[in-house]
Amino acid sequence: MKNSTLVLFLIFSSFLSAQNHQFSDLREAEMKSALNRMQMRPNANTGNYDVKYHRLELEVDPSVAFISGDVTTHFEATSDLNQIVFDLTDNMTVSQVLQRGNPLEFSQNNNDEVVITLAQLQNTGVLDSLTISYSGNPVSSGFGSFEVNTHAEKPVLWTLSEPYGAKGWWPCKQDLIDKIDRIDVYITTPSTNPDGDGYVAVSNGLEQSQVINGSNKTTHYRHNYPIPAYLVAIAVTNYTVYYDTVFNSGNPFEIINYVYPENLAAVQAQTPVTVDIMNLYSTLFGEYPYADEKYGHAQFGWGGGMEHTTVSFMGSFGRNLIAHELGHQWFGNKVTCGSWKDIWLNEGFATYMSGLVVENLDGNTPFKNWKQQMVTSITSTPDGAVFLKDADTLTVNRIFNQRLSYNKGAMVLHMLRKQLGDTDFFQGLRNYLNHPDHAYGYAKSEDFIRIMESTSGQDLSEFFEDWLYGEGYPSFKLEWSQAIPTEINFTLEQTQTHPSVSFFETQLPIRLVGTAGETIDLVLDQTVNQENFTRTVNFMVAEVLINPEFDMISKNNTVVLGTDEHVLNMEIKFYPNPTSDSFSIKKPDFLRVDQIRIYNTLGQLIHTSGWNDTIDLSTVSSGMFFVELQTNKGRINKSLLKN
Repeated sequence: MKNSTLVLFLIFSSFLSAQNHQFSDLREAEMKSALNRMQMRPNANTGNYDVKYHRLELEVDPSVAFISGDVTTHFEATSDLNQIVFDLTDNMTVSQVLQRGNPLEFSQNNNDEVVITLAQLQNTGVLDSLTISYSGNPVSSGFGSFEVNTHAEKPVLWTLSEPYGAKGWWPCKQDLIDKIDRIDVYITTPSTNPDGDGYVAVSNGLEQSQVINGSNKTTHYRHNYPIPAYLVAIAVTNYTVYYDTVFNSGNPFEIINYVYPENLAAVQAQTPVTVDIMNLYSTLFGEYPYADEKYGHAQFGWGGGMEHTTVSFMGSFGRNLIAHELGHQWFGNKVTCGSWKDIWLNEGFATYMSGLVVENLDGNTPFKNWKQQMVTSITSTPDGAVFLKDADTLTVNRIFNQRLSYNKGAMVLHMLRKQLGDTDFFQGLRNYLNHPDHAYGYAKSEDFIRIMESTSGQDLSEFFEDWLYGEGYPSFKLEWSQAIPTEINFTLEQTQTHPSVSFFETQLPIRLVGTAGETIDLVLDQTVNQENFTRTVNFMVAEVLINPEFDMISKNNTVVLGTDEHVLNMEIKFYPNPTSDSFSIKKPDFLRVDQIRIYNTLGQLIHTSGWNDTIDLSTVSSGMFFVELQTNKGRINKSLLKN
């Protein structure tokens, strides 16, 4: 999910004008449904049954903040049950609960629970069902789980339930790790708005029918894939509908766009790129997970979006937002984070997928700019882990922290890609998406790590301990010298910004730039501090750059030109030495001498000049002298004797 409500547009000038990319703050959109007064944790009282099916029969009018309906739930007992609890905010009113036509006793409490007494004990493993009838004005604060608003003075209604808002508008089990196997959604609305414009209702899955009944219309959607409660959504207004088609290797499906009529022309010019992005993701990660149903966009009254399964609700249609929400259909919807502590498995992945769009559709320079923006955001403060602590899950601001859950999560993935190589990295992601324990289900960070280790054959415990669970980032000081033309030496020092990581085992990318413009990229695999490295080169190095493509999280790096004085002293010759009047200097071709200073034993400067291979000392008294050469490799000192 993504939003631009804080209007922190992060613009990359090198490609903004061509693609109109807007990289905006994601955080607040992810919070939009989680009101402070809502319970910020799963309900332990709903843990004794498994939801198999919901039929939502809802009645709404986009001009009225009110909902009524019947929700039928099929559930399997995971322990013997004599009562069952559903989540529903206490301002909603349950009028009856029926089981096979018979009323059941129930109560509502201020813990946002509907507590239902079953007619008889339901044994473990037994499947049963019941129907809850309810109504009310759902809790909302202007950006909540159920919103009634207007566009161009036309009524519009939408829902947005991540992370804890589903119970605000329908009785459900909003525990993250109990996906509903399938759903039917029936939305009854007025056929038209007060101006006579036809209403169009949107929900998850494939539209089955539209039935007119007097002045009302009932639209039926069916979604045949597992879905968590927070991804169930509806929207209603006078949408204009049009289609973009995905070829899908000869099995085409439609991208259905539900758009406000007043924005139709502008949006029609923006959405066709969805096909290109869909093709890219399908190539990298496998076929779109819901190709036999649909993918869609439904415009709603926010500046960002929400990745409801098969239909993303969109407040705008920039390419970055389209890419982010579509990416969630794989990472977040097909495989959902197993706890809010693992939210990076949703948001970090979708953020990185939008970066892959930049890389593949725009090229390396815009992708470099994208990575630079990520690193700048991440290193704006010296602390913060990607993985959440238990207490963090009670704070929506922390769950949907853009710097950590989104940007740092994305760059952790990119650094993992650089460590594993593209072949193992992308194969590992496909294995993760298709793993029988996680496909259309849930995964936690340890599951992802295990799959990536199995795919690559590498032990990644140190990498994730530092970058996922640890806080902060490293800074590097790199000292280099090139005493001979074919060899370069480095000493690499590292400091850390947070005590949770004592040392980042790092594959540090560097770039050598030659005196004639040559370049070569190297990686220094640092396992200890103050580590020394020697590499072979075939040109004279003029400059060394740390992290030139912004492929890792780092800041405040310095490069220091060092010297190997012993080697250079061996390469530099004074002759004759001793001398009687003048001497010559022999030096390597790669060494540039900018200034020559000669001192006597009292430290008095007796000669200074620029480079000259012959120095006249005929007017100087005999004795020992010290010659200082200021070079492109630093200062070099040698002694000279005059007879």
